[in-house]
Amino acid sequence: MSGEMDALAVVNQLRDLAADPLNRRAIVEDHGCLPGLILFLDHTNPQVVYSALLAVRYLAECRANREKMKDELGMMLSLQNVMQKSTTPGETKLLASEAQFFMGSTNKRAKTVVLHIDGLDDSQARRGMCEEALLKIRGVISFTFQMAVKRCVVRIRSDLKAEALGTAINSTKVLTAQQVVRAEDGGERMVPFHEGVAAPAEENTDIPDYLPEDESPSQDPDKAVTRVGTMADGSGWLSTAANFLTRSFYW
Repeated sequence: MSGEMDALAVVNQLRDLAADPLNRRAIVEDHGCLPGLILFLDHTNPQVVYSALLAVRYLAECRANREKMKDELGMMLSLQNVMQKSTTPGETKLLASEAQFFMGSTNKRAKTVVLHIDGLDDSQARRGMCEEALLKIRGVISFTFQMAVKRCVVRIRSDLKAEALGTAINSTKVLTAQQVVRAEDGGERMVPFHEGVAAPAEENTDIPDYLPEDESPSQDPDKAVTRVGTMADGSGWLSTAANFLTRSFYW
């Protein structure tokens, strides 16, 4: 098996383990796994990067892990670099930004908007249309779909109005968005976005403005802190991770 396939296999195992909340503390406390995941955020194989991001995102869901992950050498810079690369797919950028947000931002600077989207179904075309509309909005942090109920849960900066999301989605002329809000009786009600009420949101022509500047790492890759290890050390990390997997979970 090639070195690249070995890397993907190990990262996929760590991703699957990190998906279980019971494993997350142990993975972050291990001396080899977190540095290795950071290393593979710079991998040339997009699948390796995406799996590593998923693992990081899962690990960041554990509140007790966040400070250690944020302080790990190269973590925040690597996430920023993933978002800055012009060749990074939009879905990967969102995943990186969400992981960064969990570790480096406070909830006071963001809010969650739940959208009910008529016309949204399981087809890749409709979902892709919605993703493209949301990715163009500066201030969108992340979003997840609940296809069974035609909903999209969007995390946005606190200074972005929900109407901007509705305007963008409604502009597709195929999808129609309504905001799901809490009713006085504790239930839910849907509020339509009226055409012409909201001014168009600032379009994001490059990378979404996921976090305020004071929470973002250095924008200049040339001034980046050199991380311990390089991709040439991948085989060593693979061995360490493999030992970790065997020692900790497969007895």
